[in-house]
Amino acid sequence: MSHVGVGPRAVMRSVAFLTAGVLAVPALAGCTSEDPSGKPLAERDVAAAARTSVSDGGTLRWAVDSVPDTLNAFQSDADATTTRVAQAVLPSMFRMDETGSPVRNPDYLESAEVVDTEPKQVVVYKLNQQAVWSDGREIGAADFAAQWRALSGKDSAYWTARNAGYDRIEKIERGASDLEVKVTFSRPYADWKALFTPLYPKDVTGTPDAFNDGARRALKVSAGPFAVKKVDTKGDQVVLTGNPRWWGEPAKLDQIVLRAVPRDERVSELVAGKLDLAEIDPETADEVGLAAGPPRDATGTPLMGPGGSPAAGAQGRSAAEALRSWAVANGSDEEAAEEEVLAREERREAEAKARRRQQALSGFEVRKSLEPAYTQLALNGADGPLADERVRRAVARALDREKLAEAVLKPLGLPAEPVGSHLALSGQPAYADGSGALGEQNAKEARALLADAGWVPGGPVKKKDGEQAAGAEKDKKDEEEKDGKDEKKSGGDDDGTYIVGEDNKNTDGKNTDGRNEGDRNDDDGGGDDAKDGADRESGEKHSSGKNTAQGGAPGAYAPKGTAAPAGAAAAPLAKDGKALTLRFVLPSGPGSETLRTVADRITDMLKEIGIGTEVSKVPDESYFKDHIAAGEYDLALYSWPASAFPATDARPIYAKPVPAADGSLNVAQNYTRVGTDQVDQLFDRAMTTLDQKEARGLLRKADSRIWAAAGSVPLYQRPQLVAARENLANAGAFGFETPVYEDMGFLKKGAHGSRPSAPASSSPSS
Repeated sequence: MSHVGVGPRAVMRSVAFLTAGVLAVPALAGCTSEDPSGKPLAERDVAAAARTSVSDGGTLRWAVDSVPDTLNAFQSDADATTTRVAQAVLPSMFRMDETGSPVRNPDYLESAEVVDTEPKQVVVYKLNQQAVWSDGREIGAADFAAQWRALSGKDSAYWTARNAGYDRIEKIERGASDLEVKVTFSRPYADWKALFTPLYPKDVTGTPDAFNDGARRALKVSAGPFAVKKVDTKGDQVVLTGNPRWWGEPAKLDQIVLRAVPRDERVSELVAGKLDLAEIDPETADEVGLAAGPPRDATGTPLMGPGGSPAAGAQGRSAAEALRSWAVANGSDEEAAEEEVLAREERREAEAKARRRQQALSGFEVRKSLEPAYTQLALNGADGPLADERVRRAVARALDREKLAEAVLKPLGLPAEPVGSHLALSGQPAYADGSGALGEQNAKEARALLADAGWVPGGPVKKKDGEQAAGAEKDKKDEEEKDGKDEKKSGGDDDGTYIVGEDNKNTDGKNTDGRNEGDRNDDDGGGDDAKDGADRESGEKHSSGKNTAQGGAPGAYAPKGTAAPAGAAAAPLAKDGKALTLRFVLPSGPGSETLRTVADRITDMLKEIGIGTEVSKVPDESYFKDHIAAGEYDLALYSWPASAFPATDARPIYAKPVPAADGSLNVAQNYTRVGTDQVDQLFDRAMTTLDQKEARGLLRKADSRIWAAAGSVPLYQRPQLVAARENLANAGAFGFETPVYEDMGFLKKGAHGSRPSAPASSSPSS
């Protein structure tokens, strides 16, 4: 799910949440005297250059994940490559700027504004008088009207994936001239700028047959700087060529070839000279960065003997190893000498291959930014322990999100700040850090929440059919009665909404962490200080991704009350004889190493509060469909794109699941199965107000309540690492901005592109 939703929103976002009630804490509104949206954490990195510095002609070979099954961005099987093609060949009324905000696209629009709000909202688009389709016909009201009818949801013959916004349109008509399009809404719609991007010709949207099948493998009519020449499924590529009827700045490139190349094969294709631009993983970025950098100093001087000997340091071999190799190869033991000669020949071949590989990669550089998408920990609240909001909050509060962000982003030289919103990213107008509604990381309070939910440490656990378990079976009747009261309270009079500051609420005056008074000193080591314990030793990780820092419970003969070292695991928890163990589902493919590293750290953090995990690694192709969407998980890591229109795009992610006609629960894309009526109402109000300041305030309130529900925990903004040929300009890691395809090209001799200044910590990891 790496699709970025700030371009044409072809791939739908989703997720959900579950708590009911009204939050009564003013801080949850997320309002301060200063603008909380901040600024983007990282700039785009595209080797920006003026068009005068870019040569005319050439072909850009650009790696993509797949050849799209359809070129219709509004169909359910559209993907990120569909979006990329649409950006290059179709009209977009608005494009995204560096803050992820929509700005008017002057190539198509002279103006677009709301001209009436009473009795109905009316928007008038004034089109660029030069804007024409590739068949010579003017872009006009007929194209807008055909797309509205196709996407309105009123005609089920159209196979559409979404109709958000289009279902609010009452009519579309010609304005004062052929260049004006007048759109009247039946209901107010704040995100009207999201509509008609991309805009398809009426040839595609005019009839169900044309919509369903006419734009899957070809686009005969387009209106961008490029046009689709062919979709080559056998050759795994889409070829775009310059549009001769394009009225804007002419495209610098002759062609863009989008080649489907698996992530784990891209470095080989770069080495072979078959790609110019490719998104890559951190390991490949390290290799490209080292090849592009200055040559390393030799680690020694050649040790010469009869016939010579290899230079010290070759392939990491020390001078002593090189000398020993020469001695064995020239020694009196003929069998050993022969073996060593063969080994030396193999090493020479490997070294030559490595030098060729490095030489081939030396013409590339790594361009990096932060993707307009974030990775989250999803908590399935449908059933099991995580159906209890207190357990979800305990999991969320056990996480040191700063350390998780640092583990992923710091080695890449990117800003390592945790994401503070479910609905926007830093720099976007709707952004505000709403995590305070949940509370800061605190292992002590997390354990108290678990105790309040009836999960207590120590004692035996019932085992069934050989099932492994850990934790405690409750052995006191009063504890059982207390748990029954807690459960009744959660599902009865209590509205289920967590309010900050009430984690330790206890009407009986008893400890809520499930321990005796004499044991409370354990929190001194495993509580507030625990968040520093995960990386106590060095903050580094081995190739397994697991932390190497040492820590553990006190020894068997430690005096009573001795504090456990920071980072120590708490005793496993259990309830009614069943251990608190959560199934953590992860993808097993070669491109998911980062997720697995993060999962290892999360597992360690949960262990500190007594929660066990069973890690289940599944094939990439079944990860989302068969596990996330099907609800077959307790914990999972995946990403959602940020949107310029969160009132529209984020609502289905966090909408409360509703019963379907057949009695099942219709979760749509609400994969955490957690939602509330109050959040739905806040989204609805934000979607209908035309006051942008009011809309932002409503969205921030909604985000605070989503945080409080703890159905999902945003962790970090995804890194965007792109290998680009050094002389390629205006392409790379785009960040929030929509690419300008007509400006991409290869620099003239002696010209240089502008890149962001690297932070002090930007050296590649090794």
